[in-house]
Amino acid sequence: MFKTRFWGVRGTIACPYDSYMKYGGNTSCVTVQCDDTLLIFDSGTGILPLGNKLMANGRGNISVFFSHTHWDHISGFPFFKPAYSPNFNLDLYCGNLKKYGSSIFEVLSHQMANPTFPVPIDILQAKMKYHDFDAGQNVKVSDDIHLDTCLLNHPKGATGYRVNFNGKSVCYVTDTEHNKDRLDDNILKLIENTDLFIYDSTYTEEEYPNFEGWGHSTWQEGVRLSKEAGVKNYAIFHHDPSHDDDFMDNVELEAKEVFSDAFVAKEGMEIDFNGKTIEFGKFDDKP
Repeated sequence: MFKTRFWGVRGTIACPYDSYMKYGGNTSCVTVQCDDTLLIFDSGTGILPLGNKLMANGRGNISVFFSHTHWDHISGFPFFKPAYSPNFNLDLYCGNLKKYGSSIFEVLSHQMANPTFPVPIDILQAKMKYHDFDAGQNVKVSDDIHLDTCLLNHPKGATGYRVNFNGKSVCYVTDTEHNKDRLDDNILKLIENTDLFIYDSTYTEEEYPNFEGWGHSTWQEGVRLSKEAGVKNYAIFHHDPSHDDDFMDNVELEAKEVFSDAFVAKEGMEIDFNGKTIEFGKFDDKP
C-alpha cells in the first residue's frame, strides 16, 4: 500500500467559511501511508481530524515531518489526540532549526507554554522522540522507507521531502520562494520523475510581485518545475486564505491548460498509487 491524503491544504490561517469548503479550510497536513507505516507532513489544523481517526485504531507508530515551524504548520499539534495516549509512539523530525541553535522540542514546548496554552508539553503521554537534522540530509525510517530532503527558500529556512517506497515517490515541497531568473536546482533534483509533486502554490504570477520576500511561490512556477523534472502528477497546494472555491476552480482550469497532470489539492482527497495509475477519491470520515 502506498497512498497520500490531504487533511489540510490551506496556508497562513484556517478559513472555516462556506465558500472554502470545496477545497477545504484547514492548514497544512498531509499523510503518506507506506503499508503499515504512517508518515505525517506538518501539523496544521488539518491534523485534528486525522488524530481523531487514528484514535479509533487505539495504538500505532507515527512519524511526523515538519517543513518548518511557522504557525500554520504547527498550530494543530497541541490538539493531536494520539500525542496524549501512551499507546502511540511519535517520532518528530525537523530540518531547519538545528543551525539556528533551536530544536523541534523547544518550539513545540514554547507553543504549549503559558501564557498562550493551558497545559505544558509534559502532559503528553505518547512515547516521543525528537529528531533535529540539517535539510539536505537523508532520513531512513525503515529498510524500505527512505526520505531525501532539501533546503527551501523561506524565512529561517524550510525543508522539502521526497518519500521513496517500493519504486514510487511523493514529494512534499512547501514553503518556498522561487528565483525569478532560474529554476531551483535543489528542488529539481529532489522531484525528478516523482509520481506526485506537492508544491507551495500560494500565489498566482499576477499576485506575486506584491508578496516578494514572503517565502512563497506560484502555481505557474510549479508547472515549470514539473515539466523540467518529468513530474507525473502535480498538486497545487498551500492555498492563500483570500482564494475561495471559485478562485481555485479557475486556477485548476488554467493549470490544466498548460500541464494536464496538474490539479488543485482538496482537503479529504486521497491518492492511491496502484501500479502506474493514480486514483483520486474523497474520504467521508467525520471528526
